[in-house]
Amino acid sequence: MESNKVSVKIYGQEYVISGEKPREQIVKVAAYVDNQMHEIASAAPSCSVTDLAVLSAVNIADESFVSRDEVEELKKLNVQLEKDAQHYVQLWDESKKNFLQYKEENQGVANQRDEMTRKVAAKEREIQELKMAAEKLQDELQKAAQQTLEEAKKKAQEAIEEAEAKCKELENSFFDLQMENLQLKKELETYRRNME
Repeated sequence: MESNKVSVKIYGQEYVISGEKPREQIVKVAAYVDNQMHEIASAAPSCSVTDLAVLSAVNIADESFVSRDEVEELKKLNVQLEKDAQHYVQLWDESKKNFLQYKEENQGVANQRDEMTRKVAAKEREIQELKMAAEKLQDELQKAAQQTLEEAKKKAQEAIEEAEAKCKELENSFFDLQMENLQLKKELETYRRNME
């Protein structure tokens, strides 16, 4: 990579810094060091430039170590988060699978329920048809029974009338026989008297 040479001022002293970092990054770092030295100089005005530089280096090194520790903690946290994320993804996949299975089972139950509903409706229609057929048959039987009863009454009436006519005929015949019997008795008495 191309080396950048940047002129910076740190604690009033001009320095030319050469590095592969971008110019803006070098200027930013130099400004940070300058700021650190000025903060320490404000807190300890009697320190020499060398002491300020050493103290600034110590502070910056401390911040670097703290930052490294924080980065390590963040890395560990990131690893744990990735594990948790994988776990949650697995749970999500299992939940989705269970949901799809539940959906399929629920669809199966719904299909069975619809099938049962159709069967019940068909049975109800069949029962209704049978009921109507039974009512129709009952009406026909009642009509037939009524017709048969009327026919039986008519035949009975005809038989009665026929019997009455025969009885009347027999009565007339019996009367004629009695009259004929009386006539014969008279003739027999007359014959007997003539024989004496």
